[in-house]
Amino acid sequence: MKPTNVLITGSGGQLAGEFIRRLAGPGFRVEAPPEEELDITRPGRVEEVFRRHQPHVVINCAAYNLVDLAEEDHETAFRVNALGVKHLAEACRDGGSLLIHYSTDYVFDGTKDAFYTEEDEPNPINRYGQSKLAGDRFVMETLPGYLLFRVSWVFGAGTQNFLHKLMDLAGKNRVLRVVSDQLSIPTPTDLIVQLTLRAVRKGLRGLYNLTPGGYVTRYELARYFLTAVGKENLILPVTSDYFPSPARRPAFSALSNVKLAGALGVTIPSWQRGIDRYARTLATTV
Repeated sequence: MKPTNVLITGSGGQLAGEFIRRLAGPGFRVEAPPEEELDITRPGRVEEVFRRHQPHVVINCAAYNLVDLAEEDHETAFRVNALGVKHLAEACRDGGSLLIHYSTDYVFDGTKDAFYTEEDEPNPINRYGQSKLAGDRFVMETLPGYLLFRVSWVFGAGTQNFLHKLMDLAGKNRVLRVVSDQLSIPTPTDLIVQLTLRAVRKGLRGLYNLTPGGYVTRYELARYFLTAVGKENLILPVTSDYFPSPARRPAFSALSNVKLAGALGVTIPSWQRGIDRYARTLATTV
């Protein structure tokens, strides 16, 4: 039986790295070119890579996720998160590849008094969210079949996530101030990979929210995580106004995972499980 050709974009990121580790072995032929070879904002490069690797499945982990910088550099954010996704979608359509794409809870404005579902109308309040929503729509308009997952507060092996930055700050400051008026769901990369591959095996198509269960403020998350890794910092709650930033964040952007859990026939674990697992990993590497 021939292996499945898998093309992974954004190879330098934490989610791509998790996929590369998980798919190493028989059954898959994985290609994860560096960005200079597979720059999704350049359609010619995308077409060239597709011709060379002839992927059956494309996992798009490339994204511009610098939320505050996107307010000023919104052209770059749109070029990567929207036009780059459009180029991938068109190449997948022409080549008959399955596109797996990742979106964000930041496509919502945070004003709903309940978990956001796949049926809720997006209304992003910052440029980053707007660029991601444009990419979502390019996928849905271009392809007859796709897997589009909305995720939130992603963390894993890497430096570009809240928990890594928190650890760095905790090592330099005894007292930390963390916002208590932003609520969502921290989502580990290993869970994203696990549920994505299960969805592929199950033959799912369409839009799904992919998060653990529950929800938490950044302040509560900081307290839970630093306790789990044995830190004794004093953590004080503050409002978002304490840290003025160019981009507004939704106050409550927790995503309901009921649709995905039902489609897969699984119970998705709570966010605490992922934090505990990540803390154990750090303990063995520090």
